[in-house]
Amino acid sequence: MNASTPVLTPTARALAWCLHLLTAGLLALAGGRAVADGRPYAAAVVAVAAACALAYAAGPLLPRLHRSPRAALWWLAAVVAPWLVLLGLTADAVWVAFPLYFLQLHLLRPRAALPAVAATALAAITAYAVHQGSFGPAMAIGPALGAAVAVAVTWGYEALYRESERRRRLIEELTATRAELARAEHTAGVLAERERLAGEIHDTLAQGLSSIQLLLRAAERALPARPGTAARHVTAARQAAVDNLAEARRFVAALTPPALDGGTLADALERLCATTSDRHRLAARFELTGDPAALPTAHEVALLRVAQSALANTVRHADADSSEITLRYVGDQVTLGVVDDGAGFDPDALSGPDAESGGFGLTAMRARMHALGGTLTVASAPGRGTTLSARLPLTAPRASEHEARA
Repeated sequence: MNASTPVLTPTARALAWCLHLLTAGLLALAGGRAVADGRPYAAAVVAVAAACALAYAAGPLLPRLHRSPRAALWWLAAVVAPWLVLLGLTADAVWVAFPLYFLQLHLLRPRAALPAVAATALAAITAYAVHQGSFGPAMAIGPALGAAVAVAVTWGYEALYRESERRRRLIEELTATRAELARAEHTAGVLAERERLAGEIHDTLAQGLSSIQLLLRAAERALPARPGTAARHVTAARQAAVDNLAEARRFVAALTPPALDGGTLADALERLCATTSDRHRLAARFELTGDPAALPTAHEVALLRVAQSALANTVRHADADSSEITLRYVGDQVTLGVVDDGAGFDPDALSGPDAESGGFGLTAMRARMHALGGTLTVASAPGRGTTLSARLPLTAPRASEHEARA
């Protein structure tokens, strides 16, 4: 590492303390042996070893040491200088070269660290040979091997540190990406839920309120000449309001429609036809063909909503005398058909939300069918009535079921 190395990791901090203890121990060993052996320069050895130790100990207290290459260089010179003097006094100072290798590799830039390590090893070998009065290849093995080990350990640690940093940055990027993905999924979920709620409101509350409005208008037209007819319209409007309130409560509770409680889809469609015929000037009939199969709740809700919306459009816009709802179970599919003899319209003229009704209408119906892997087709022409066909498989993708639930 070099002077620009960032704050030490816990592992690096533990290694640094080991290096501190090694340096202090080797300096103490050099001074202690000089005193124990009664060498002529024992006092000088102890003094120089102490000076080297003090210079070394001052390093961790310097705040600019890891931020300023110049400060690191001056401190390293302050440690090496007394060591060279100590090296001239005793051969035991040779072993202090080993922690000095790590200091040089840690503090100096790579292009300066390796020459400094080589020079330190050469100084240690030379001094040892001078103290021994001779030179042999074995004398160079210790300092040279120590230098090689220090270089290998330092480079290995730097490689591990760089890999750790890359992994840390990768983890941070993955965490940020996952958070962004979660936000995107949340946004998509919110939009999907808004679309679902818009369809639900159109198919339940808006349709019910529209029915109540039509009944009250009919009652208003019947007054005062036909009070009995007006009363029947008001009664029907009151019942529609009760049903709409139940729909609203179930809608808020995210449960199935009341029409499906305790009955089958066929029962709900038959009641829908009967209720529509009672409340409006439209003869609505229901027909069931095929063997009924158990449907997921999402299927039943979607088909019921399509039927409700189609009949509501017939009442409001078609000026029809009759309408027929058919529920067919054929093979692995269920088909809902809604046919009327009304004024008809041009399906190609409608795009997005129904322009005529200001609501979602056909768009919501198609969205319900597509969410469950089904299809919706509409055939109509001005003056020729309308035929609507909604087709679903008997099973739907699990991930999509909640999108069509009431």
